[in-house]
Amino acid sequence: MARKDVRIGVSGWTYAPWRGVFYPKGLSQKRELAHASRRFRSIEINGTFYSQQTPTSFGHWYDETPEDFVFAVKAPRFITHIRRLREVEVPLANFWASGVLRLEAKLGPLLWQLPPSFRFDADRLDKFFAMLPRDTAEAARMGAGHDERLKGEPWLQVARNRPLRHALEIRHDSFRDPAFIALLKKHGIALVCADTVEWPRLMDLTADFVYCRLHGSEELYRSRYPDAELDRWAARVRAWADGKPMRDGEFVLPPKGKEKARDVFLFFDNTDKLHAPDDAHALMRRLGQAVPA
Repeated sequence: MARKDVRIGVSGWTYAPWRGVFYPKGLSQKRELAHASRRFRSIEINGTFYSQQTPTSFGHWYDETPEDFVFAVKAPRFITHIRRLREVEVPLANFWASGVLRLEAKLGPLLWQLPPSFRFDADRLDKFFAMLPRDTAEAARMGAGHDERLKGEPWLQVARNRPLRHALEIRHDSFRDPAFIALLKKHGIALVCADTVEWPRLMDLTADFVYCRLHGSEELYRSRYPDAELDRWAARVRAWADGKPMRDGEFVLPPKGKEKARDVFLFFDNTDKLHAPDDAHALMRRLGQAVPA
């Protein structure tokens, strides 16, 4: 069985402390994405979580990155944290019309991050998952329902219809429930494996891809990953991508039977102390991936 695609990257790219360290001294800020995207094959867009973007911004991000590059897009906190997945038809339409479809083939997984206070609610999640578009044509149709709160003109063009992938990050222990895993599998939503000391770190496989966020296992957003931990993560990634059983972790339901090979997206979010780029490159080397100088 051929190994599936493995993309290792970082969460975000606009960090002042990275300048002169990860980014070469004197590199202009507008060139930072171009630099980072040639050292990683995928990066999470964080700005979409905090505020509505525009087609112009998405167009710049598309133009500044290599042809084979893929973005993971963090969905708006207005939907997940403020509305808490209730009455979100119009906010979803505004999100899809805001320009995210301008990424075309570079649009990778959509990350839906729930707040720590959000408890497992099967009915609410089931209704929300059913709303999510499964391809870009469906997303464009949803975007047509935007309202006047959209910034600028809508972007509803789809040059080629492509499937969409969704991943959910949970931060409350009530999600350690077999009913939750069944719900994710029903809708084909990936459970984000979030490595942190503060929230559940679950590794149940619920979709045709794996999505991991490494926030720092000792100190949130700050601690580096020592060699032994990077070795463990490399073994996990190889198992997922090769379709081999992976039992080194925490699960709601024990893994059983044969597995299928899955694409893997893994992002280091331990960005506060400059560890993310180095840790990502160290993991890439363990997986036999080239690391640009």
